[in-house]
Amino acid sequence: MEKERIVIIDGNSLINRAFYALPPLTTKEGQHTNAIYGFMTMLFKVIEEYKPQYIGVAFDKKAPTFRHKEYGDYKAGRKKMPQELAEQMEPLKEILDVLSIYRIEIEGFEADDLIGTLAKYCEGKDFESLIVTGDKDALQLASPNTKVLFTKKGISNLEIYDDKKVMEDFQVTPLQFIDLKGLMGDKSDNIPGVPGIGEKTAVKLIKEFGSVENLVQNTEKISAAKLREKIETNKQQAILSKRLATIVTNVPVDIHVDHLKVEAFEKEKVLKIFNKYEFNSLINKLVETHREENTEKNYEKENGMAIVDIKDLKALNQMLQDIEVSKKIILKSITEEKNIVNNKIIAIGIGIIEGKQYYIDLRDFENKDKVLQQLKPLLEDETIEKISHDVKKELLHFYPYDIQIKNFIFDTMIGEYLIDPSKSSYSIKELGAQYFGESLLEEEELVGKGKSQIDRADIPREKLKTYLGQQVEVSYRLKDLLEKKIIELELTALYYEVELPLTEVLASMEFRGIKVDKHMLEDLKIEFKNRVDHLTTEIYDLAGEVFNINSPKQLGEILFDKLQLPPIKKTKTGYSTNVEVLEKLHDKHDIIPKILEYRQVTKLKTTYIDGLLNIINPITGRIHSSFHQTVTTTGRISSTEPNLQNIPIKLEMGRGLRKVFRAEEGHKLIDADYSQIELRVLAHISEDKNLLESFLQDQDVHTRTASEIFNVPIEEVTSSMRSSAKAVNFGIVYGISDFGLAENLNISRYHAKKYIDSYLEKYASVQKYMEDAVRTAKERGYVLTLLNRRRYLPEVHSRNFNLRSFGERVAMNTPIQGSAADIIKIAMVKVYKRLKEGNFKSKLILQVHDELIVEAMDSELEKVSSIVKESMEEAMTIKVPLKVDLAYGETWYDTK
Repeated sequence: MEKERIVIIDGNSLINRAFYALPPLTTKEGQHTNAIYGFMTMLFKVIEEYKPQYIGVAFDKKAPTFRHKEYGDYKAGRKKMPQELAEQMEPLKEILDVLSIYRIEIEGFEADDLIGTLAKYCEGKDFESLIVTGDKDALQLASPNTKVLFTKKGISNLEIYDDKKVMEDFQVTPLQFIDLKGLMGDKSDNIPGVPGIGEKTAVKLIKEFGSVENLVQNTEKISAAKLREKIETNKQQAILSKRLATIVTNVPVDIHVDHLKVEAFEKEKVLKIFNKYEFNSLINKLVETHREENTEKNYEKENGMAIVDIKDLKALNQMLQDIEVSKKIILKSITEEKNIVNNKIIAIGIGIIEGKQYYIDLRDFENKDKVLQQLKPLLEDETIEKISHDVKKELLHFYPYDIQIKNFIFDTMIGEYLIDPSKSSYSIKELGAQYFGESLLEEEELVGKGKSQIDRADIPREKLKTYLGQQVEVSYRLKDLLEKKIIELELTALYYEVELPLTEVLASMEFRGIKVDKHMLEDLKIEFKNRVDHLTTEIYDLAGEVFNINSPKQLGEILFDKLQLPPIKKTKTGYSTNVEVLEKLHDKHDIIPKILEYRQVTKLKTTYIDGLLNIINPITGRIHSSFHQTVTTTGRISSTEPNLQNIPIKLEMGRGLRKVFRAEEGHKLIDADYSQIELRVLAHISEDKNLLESFLQDQDVHTRTASEIFNVPIEEVTSSMRSSAKAVNFGIVYGISDFGLAENLNISRYHAKKYIDSYLEKYASVQKYMEDAVRTAKERGYVLTLLNRRRYLPEVHSRNFNLRSFGERVAMNTPIQGSAADIIKIAMVKVYKRLKEGNFKSKLILQVHDELIVEAMDSELEKVSSIVKESMEEAMTIKVPLKVDLAYGETWYDTK
């Protein structure tokens, strides 16, 4: 019969290990959580791996123990627990209580003693005891029935010690391990031991004499005179040290093993506390660990949810009648592949507010298109409200069928993003775990992994039905919760007037895509390859040998060992050869400019030329980039496949890449770019007189700033002065330092500091805004944009200077950058709406940073240009005019 198993955790040891092993983590309010998070991660890992029937956690008490009373210097000189760790102790205990995990701490004794007593008691009960600790002292407790799970590196690796392993590694028995401490001492606990005796000598003596007591009674048998003298001089100290190192295994405490039994916890309480400390991934782990078997079979029953199978047109018509009465649906669909233009829907889940659900598996129907056309009036009916998770995806699924879903009133994904913009995932699976403690199927599970992976079209019917049922039902439950939070955080206008309508704009942009000249790309591929080959040859010639230019190690050896260039920075693996280092060495050797160009050309070729060729849609000949609303904490839109926001336009070769993006025959690309939008927002928020005046008088703001900084009339400002002023203008709201500005402008820190000081003197209200932004962030824990988009900044309370400085810079910049993001989103919604309402054939197709690109029919060019300019300049009323520079051409390059 298998023995019952108990896990005994050294609470202080494990939380210490976790604290130093993990980077700083904080909640939005600034509560440090890295140690708790690491502790809980290890706890779940141990429970999952060893499946104990009993579990307990022992902690030290602050009060002195019997060891302190016997030896006043016990643990003297030990560093005080960092405040960031100390503040995590009580929350950890609170979480353990909520998880129904027994914890024990007794005045006068250390956690080690309680662990030893529990282990000894459990040995008597013939349990298998597993002690989790990073403290070697616990090795003395190892026995055939008691094993020590020792945290060797951080908290991720555990090494298992039983009595045999202790003997193997230390050449002494577990009990003799205490004798070693008696001789060697222990610096961490300030146990003196015998001065001058290290581990090697201690092991040799204990192997010969068996124990400290036997050794001190038989010192005459020690042949080495100096060693004998050390032992004789420190006999009492050795005995005392052994006593201090000995774990007490008979602490006078009533042990009720039933208290340590692993009990079921109250899910609601655990969810509440894990959400309080923002342990989203742990919530997922928790619900996965407790996931019930046969989820597919139980889901409908557990949630009181009936899913009606729609297998024929008669049932479909009955469903349409039900929906006509309800006037509100929750919608989720799944498609065969991710080809935006030619995607095929496999199945659709529809829920209505009476708690009824419908499942339409299009594989049941011979004429799938007929089913979708039957659904078209329902989906396009503006009187029927629709709710979904990731509305953009739903819109895209139905576009290929010429179905334009109308009147989406809520998107749970976008809702959660506005509430907490710092998450890495906003999937229904994540939110189902976080809000309801439910483990849901995720899309990847439907098709499996590796060799067992199946085509999406072959997903089993019941599994797909369950998946869509969960998506619909959880979206419905989330809607009211999230809507309430959105109202509380005063995000209503941002959500309903900007972010929700933007989903349709982005879906339209993705579906339309942008045309690329494939032949030009293929020509560029050859041109770039030839340039890379030529640069490679030149670099080899300058180096005097062939080497791997892409290897930092080999490049470092060439530059700093062979060519004897001054090393700027070293890393753990050798010389640093990053771009900052190479730019500082630019004039030191002809090889450096060649390497910099080689890197730029190689990146452009692989990322953009090869990358773009691989993702041209074979049906449309266009590239359909994906636009994401829920990635950045500032509110800016990001794009992938390709990321068109990252084309390096400062390089001529990068700018030249824009020539491959072109308009369809009979069209032009209109490029409308906000002029200095962030500085205009800064003028509005700071209300700085000089900055406001500059924009109100339509002056060149950088020239005006140069005039102020250098104290010269505007007409005497040189191009060099303007460039310096521009760097200050754009750097100032990012909290640029004199060091940073000096690097940017290649000037001394002294001069950079003078520029910044002069700027802040002339633009005093900007300095006040920056100070106010940091103070507000420290008081509230977050900053707001003009539309109340919030960004939480726990970093501003960090004791770490670099982290705190980062938080302060973000506090200054987010209201500016985030408000600029809000404005361009409003502009996108306005442009899209006016083009749609005016039945224009011209389409908004791209957004990059502060510019919008519209593909306009030649016959509509003048009217559409006017619409775009007006919509952007009237997006938001602020204290200075928003100004847009607009141009058009056959290619994106021609518009600049």
